[in-house]
Amino acid sequence: MFCAETLSACAVHPQHHEAQASPRRVSDYRPEHAAAWDAFVRNARNGVFLFERDYLGYHADRFKDASLMLWRGDELRAVLPAHLVGRDVVSHGGLSFGGLVLHPGTGAQETLTLSEQMIDALRERGARRLTYKPVPHIFHRQPTEDDLYALHRLGARAVRIDLSTTIDLARRPAFAKGRRHALSKARRAGIAVRSSNELGAYWALLSSVLGDRHGAEPTHTLSEITLLAQRFAQIRFFGAYAGDALLAGAVVYRYDGVLHTQYLAASAAGRETGALDAVIAHLIDEAGPGCRWLSFGISTTDQGRDLNVGLVAQKEMFGGRSTVLQTLELEF
Repeated sequence: MFCAETLSACAVHPQHHEAQASPRRVSDYRPEHAAAWDAFVRNARNGVFLFERDYLGYHADRFKDASLMLWRGDELRAVLPAHLVGRDVVSHGGLSFGGLVLHPGTGAQETLTLSEQMIDALRERGARRLTYKPVPHIFHRQPTEDDLYALHRLGARAVRIDLSTTIDLARRPAFAKGRRHALSKARRAGIAVRSSNELGAYWALLSSVLGDRHGAEPTHTLSEITLLAQRFAQIRFFGAYAGDALLAGAVVYRYDGVLHTQYLAASAAGRETGALDAVIAHLIDEAGPGCRWLSFGISTTDQGRDLNVGLVAQKEMFGGRSTVLQTLELEF
């Protein structure tokens, strides 16, 4: 399974004769393709560093890779980061989202063709179902929702919708009264927020908070997040300190135009002093003019059916409003 290449005639009507004459094919990702894959992702309409091979590879022992590369002649036009679970293909279970990553020159008609090629290739490789988590629009370099239309035409259905919260930094409303009060407490307590390499100290705080308050643990281990932060400058930690004491923090992923808070936590003392509010206010200031969105992530559990109303209300008090993360399924 996942070893053949498929060929198809060009089903679109491109502007250039050269493109019309170029055959299309789908190949499986191989390690020797890493440089070409990464270069493509960095320039794609909806590429993010999560799709680069050094990120996908950090948990390769837990996921059987089933990634595809879609070509027009010698030109890469799309990639699909994916893994295999039995006969089901998932894009991507180890990431917040996945889906077809598209060349900036693709339009709606070519995306239809690429989506059909993708499904044909998966079917020929013996897959029976595709689980597809498209890149949310705030992470797009260019609007890229033609894949959703293509999958709709092919019969995909939404099986899960999670609610996330995002601040539009270009039209940011004022903080709610409660958040302003918390920030005043943080100033009076002398809370200072700074970028730090103290991931070990923060992971101990984060693990304690998640365990005590939610009966959970971080998705990443300390060794995993340390490795990823070493590989990707886009991953940073910001801590709120009273003197040398770490009271709260955030691990932040920076995308093109988006700051995303991957992990937020505060100790009991941090909650008393508004330390986490100080971190978020610092991140908003840190975002800079090239950043449009601050993403807090989801507030839903149980396959999106249960909304943590307290958590989402806290995010909304910073001026955040709702965006969604979709999960689609298509059976072959």
